[in-house]
Amino acid sequence: MRDATAAHGILEAIASATLLLIAIPTYDERENIGGLIARLRELYPAAHILVVDDNSPDGTGDLVAECAGRDASVHLLRRDGKRGIGSAYRAAFSWALARDYARVVVMDADGSHEPAEVSRLLARADVADVVVGSRYVEGGRIENWPMRRLGLSWGANQLARLMAGPQVRDWTSGFKCYRRELLQGLRFERITSEGYSFQVEILFHSLRDGWKLEEVPITFVDRRLGQTKMSRREISQAAGTLLRIGWQRIRA
Repeated sequence: MRDATAAHGILEAIASATLLLIAIPTYDERENIGGLIARLRELYPAAHILVVDDNSPDGTGDLVAECAGRDASVHLLRRDGKRGIGSAYRAAFSWALARDYARVVVMDADGSHEPAEVSRLLARADVADVVVGSRYVEGGRIENWPMRRLGLSWGANQLARLMAGPQVRDWTSGFKCYRRELLQGLRFERITSEGYSFQVEILFHSLRDGWKLEEVPITFVDRRLGQTKMSRREISQAAGTLLRIGWQRIRA
C-alpha cells in the first residue's frame, strides 16, 4: 500500500512537470515497439519516451519516427549502426541530462518488462538513486522462459554476485530507474562495456561510489515476437567483464 501511495505521489509530480524519461534501446523490434509506446503513453501520459535505435534493418526507427511525428512526447535517437546496448544507454543518459529530466527509466523493447511496473520503480526513486526491477528478490519471477535461458540467467547472476558482490540479487536486469544526480555524478569513463555486461558494470561503480541501490520485484516474461539479440560473442565478452570487475574488487 505504501509503495502504491508513493507511486501515486510521483505520478502526480510528473503531471505538473516533465520529470520522467523512459528510454528504450532497440534493434529490429518493429513488431513490438509500437504497442509498447502506446501502452506507456496510456499509463504515463506526462512522461517522455526516447527510443535509441541502432539503424534497425526491419524499419524500427521509421516506425518510431512516425510515432514521434504524431506525438511530441515521443523521441527518436537514430544511430548509424549496431553499436551495442551499453553504448545505447550512454547515448540515452547524455540525451536525458542535456534536457533536465529528473528520472530516467530504462527498459527492453521486446515486451519482457511490463509497462505497469514502471510505477514500482518510481515509487522507490525518492529514496534510492538507482532502483532495479529484480527477478530474483522475494516476489519477483520469470514466466515462460525455457530451462536453458533460466539456467543461463541464474548462472550469470551467480557469477556476478561472486565477482561484483552479493549485495545485488539481479545484477543483469535491464529494467531500472536512475536519478539524475547519479547519472551526473558517475564517471562513465570507467565503464567500458558496450554489450549486456554494461548492466553489471554500471551498478558495480554506482555502489562503489556510495550511491544507494534498491531492488523491487518484477515479473519478467519471455518475448512474444521477434528473436533475442544476445549472441555467444556477447556472452563471452560479459564473462570477461565480470572477471575484470572481480579483479578490480580484489584490488580495492
